[in-house]
Amino acid sequence: MIKALKAKLEQQLSDVILDCDWACEEMTLHITADSILSACKTLRDQFDFEQLIDICGVDYSQYGGSAWETKGASDHGFSRAVDGDGNMDPVSEGHRFAVVYHLLSIEHNQRLRIKVRLDAEQPIIDSVTSIWNGADWFEREAFDMYGILFYGHDDLRRILTDYGFVGHPFRKDFPLIGNVEMRYDPDKKRVIYEPVSIVERTLVPRVIRDDNRYYGGNK
Repeated sequence: MIKALKAKLEQQLSDVILDCDWACEEMTLHITADSILSACKTLRDQFDFEQLIDICGVDYSQYGGSAWETKGASDHGFSRAVDGDGNMDPVSEGHRFAVVYHLLSIEHNQRLRIKVRLDAEQPIIDSVTSIWNGADWFEREAFDMYGILFYGHDDLRRILTDYGFVGHPFRKDFPLIGNVEMRYDPDKKRVIYEPVSIVERTLVPRVIRDDNRYYGGNK
């Protein structure tokens, strides 16, 4: 069934599909940003993907860097996390960000993922709230966490952080300790913001360990 759907999508959306991946019974369509509305309308109206499950942002700026190869720790902790020397590789072609859409066809019991790469300097894409009303809060979250702008959204504002928050916490270049810290001042009788007073230090790195279940090792 998935193979048949893949063939139909590649034929119907041949002018906007950049790539179509099929692995582990899941399919991912890679399309251009300027075709998101037309592609989503076609998927909803002609392929019965009537439900939007989720929208999320991705920051690829540090993806594939040498920091992902961390294997162990010293007596002083993980050197990459302590020293901050990640040797991260830049994203090629300026496509730092991506928006990922997860769709569901209840009628055909099929799931589909759409991935759209966005420019590093101006991550802008059309809002799909006119197609699926449920995209409202998802797009606000992606805007809040990644700074991705959804053109045509009626109420694009922060949803998880303060309205006066500076920066976007899920971007890879956002400091883990944040830019400011807040506390209640009993004298001023209000919440105040102050410079961060703690030292940035990551004790738990991103570690990818070999799993002998998949590499022919002993159990």
